[in-house]
Amino acid sequence: MGIFGRKENTPETPAAAGPDLAALTGEYTIDPAHTTIGFVARHAMVTNVKGSFQEFSGALHLDGGEPAKSTATLDVRMDSIDTGNADRDGHLKSADFFKTDEFPAMTFRSTRAEALGGDDYRITGDLSILGVTKPITIDLEFNGAAKDPFGNERVGFEGKAEILRSEWGLTWNAALETGGVLVSDKIKLVFDISAIKNA
Repeated sequence: MGIFGRKENTPETPAAAGPDLAALTGEYTIDPAHTTIGFVARHAMVTNVKGSFQEFSGALHLDGGEPAKSTATLDVRMDSIDTGNADRDGHLKSADFFKTDEFPAMTFRSTRAEALGGDDYRITGDLSILGVTKPITIDLEFNGAAKDPFGNERVGFEGKAEILRSEWGLTWNAALETGGVLVSDKIKLVFDISAIKNA
C-alpha cells in the first residue's frame, strides 16, 4: 500500500517490494540537507526571480490509516534567505520586506490533511510572517519511501502553493515607467521535502 493507504501493485512496484503502510506511519524529521523550501516572484513584470531559505527545521506526523490525522510543522529562519544576489538578499531582510531583526522566523502549522487520490494530498495550515497569521493550502505529491545507505527510513514529497504577499503586510514595491510594478504580489512557494523517520 502507499503511504496513505493507496494500493500499489504494478510491475514497477510489486506488492512484495512496495512500502509497508504500518512501517511508514510515524514521526518524521525534515532533513534540511536534502530539502528545499523555495519561492518564485515575478520581477519587473518580465522575469522570475527564484530563491530559497537555507536554515529551517520541521516535522511530519504521517498516519497511513487516517490521512486526516497527519500533521506538518515548519520553522524557517528568515535571514537565511538566498536569491543568489547579496544586495537583493539584504533588501529582502530589511524593513522594506521581512524585517528579520524584528521577525526572525516564518512558521507553518498544519490544521487539516486530505488524500486527493493517487499520490496527491493537500495540507491546509496557518502561515505566520511578520507576526501575521493567515491560512494557506499546499498541494503535495508523494514521491515515495526508501531506506538510504545509512539505514535511515525516508519519505519524500513535492509541494506548491500560491500566496499574495500583501496579505502578510509585505507591500513594498516600485512603479515601472512602462506600467506595472517591480515585484509581483503573487508569490509561488515550492517545497521539495525529504524526511527521516525518527528512531
